[in-house]
Amino acid sequence: MSNVAGTASATSQTLSFTPDDKLELLFDPKLIPNDVKAALPNHLHIRPLSLTDYGRGHLSVLSVLTQTPDVGAAAWSAAFGLMRSTPNTYYAIAIVDKALDRVVGVGTVFMERKFLRGLGVVGHIEDIAVDKQSQGHKLGLRIIQTLTAISEGQGAYKTILNCSTDNIPFYQKCGYEEKEREMAKYATGVSKL
Repeated sequence: MSNVAGTASATSQTLSFTPDDKLELLFDPKLIPNDVKAALPNHLHIRPLSLTDYGRGHLSVLSVLTQTPDVGAAAWSAAFGLMRSTPNTYYAIAIVDKALDRVVGVGTVFMERKFLRGLGVVGHIEDIAVDKQSQGHKLGLRIIQTLTAISEGQGAYKTILNCSTDNIPFYQKCGYEEKEREMAKYATGVSKL
């Protein structure tokens, strides 16, 4: 009987929402626009990616995009550390379901410093993903709004992203326009996972 009570207690502790000030975040949460925070339903919270988001299902959410093998907590944490070691470069965000303390939406913008345009900066948006059960509630829009605001706030003269033809109308609604074409070359012998 005490094992059941202990399990229930551990489960309720696991599922309690962890506030930002108790997390090791990738960047300062003040960079996330207040209007985006206010536009989210009360049961959701948007914040920078946390060192503990591996355990909150970060990779599971990314798996809606493509194959996302589980690299393990140590490798995931090492990648987080590498991103964090280059300040003002990587801005990965997470939308968290507070009732479950689970990641349900993610996205990243990274800043490329250039020699052209007077040492200009370009923001590259990548890996926009929303958990299948959370789709259809404008979370993708909120992610794009946040990443665009961060990019522009970091001085980017433009923010770009790649998408499938099917997603062009969504990104146009977010204020983006179709421009040029993308090319890709995959390295020989390297997994395309």
